[in-house]
Amino acid sequence: MRINRQEVAEALRIAFGALRANAARGVLTTLGIIIGVLGVVTTMTAVNGLANSFKESVSALGSDVVYVSRMPWIIRGNFFEFRNRPAVSLREAERLERQLARAVAVNPSTSTQRSLKYASKTLENVNVLGTTERQMLVSSAVPDAGRFLSASDVQAQRAVAVIGDTIRERLFEGVDPLNKEIRVGRRTFRVIGVMEKQGGGSFFGGPDLDSQVFVPITTFARAFGAIDRNIDIAVKAPPSMPLEDFEYEVVGEMRKIRKLSPLERDDFSLNKMDSLVQMFNSVMGVVLLIGIVITGISLFVGGVGVMNIMFVSVTERTREIGVRKAIGARRGAILTQFLFESSIICLIGGLVGMMLAIGVAEIIDRMLMPASVSPGIVIVALAVSIAVGVISGIVPAWRASRLDPIESLRYE
Repeated sequence: MRINRQEVAEALRIAFGALRANAARGVLTTLGIIIGVLGVVTTMTAVNGLANSFKESVSALGSDVVYVSRMPWIIRGNFFEFRNRPAVSLREAERLERQLARAVAVNPSTSTQRSLKYASKTLENVNVLGTTERQMLVSSAVPDAGRFLSASDVQAQRAVAVIGDTIRERLFEGVDPLNKEIRVGRRTFRVIGVMEKQGGGSFFGGPDLDSQVFVPITTFARAFGAIDRNIDIAVKAPPSMPLEDFEYEVVGEMRKIRKLSPLERDDFSLNKMDSLVQMFNSVMGVVLLIGIVITGISLFVGGVGVMNIMFVSVTERTREIGVRKAIGARRGAILTQFLFESSIICLIGGLVGMMLAIGVAEIIDRMLMPASVSPGIVIVALAVSIAVGVISGIVPAWRASRLDPIESLRYE
């Protein structure tokens, strides 16, 4: 069944004419498609926004860094088995640093939450991270103003602090924070640096990297008490060595430090960014599937509505079809006419749904997380709209193309 350009142009002209003649009916028919496309685009945009926000949050962990901790970041199995493990200590971090000569950096850290106060302003439940100067080697962030902690700060247990960008905005509004004194809990610290803006604190989770305060880990121990119950050791792999191979070396050295026999299980955990990303991808895959199924139902209902209207349109225009066939119109031309009509209805609905989705994405971007409608999502949404139109219109169009011209002319 070959269709020439003239027949295509004629089919488009008739299809648009029919839509203009029944504009109100066409608008109501597109509502299901509009809602379906709006749901599909919003779901995909939200998932992309969550993915970007989450990856931004965990990027500071480093793709070439492993973390030795008492407990895994993602707990599978008996929680109490992990809870009863011995804590990772500063002494173990020092021994691990001596034994991993090829590691770029071995950095112990621990954290707590304390109130932060400057002048009359107070921030509650701020994350305070006790760390060393090697934090700069395992993290991609650098100071935007001032400097980071130094080895002498750690050794001398100085009461100095480096604050995140959000802390600067909320606590030092319009004031240069460098060399100002702040109260962290009940202790006074002097601000020596401000970190560059890193992002984080996504809707899905992840640390708010801009709302942290860095202090020397030795000062942390003196100011906030014992820290060995919550130490993490970040170990940065050498650039010439695959991370998977380096992990075995870290595990082996930690087992030696803890004097574990070959038959004993590890009483520590090795964590890395990949495990969080894999968990996130699994969760978001399920979320995306559920969202697509729900919005697919809307598109299905909209497609049924389009099919119903197309059957009505075929019935109403039976005599028109008979006249066209009587003067020489082929079955392919009739089929194309009604397929174009159903596809145009769905395409219009898709375009309206897309514009609404762009508005929703803008609201999400301003209020929740970074989000935007990518060109790929636009192409997918419009392709789905046209596909729904073709599928919904093919049966009515086939019926119209098979009508007998004599019977059609007799139809009243």
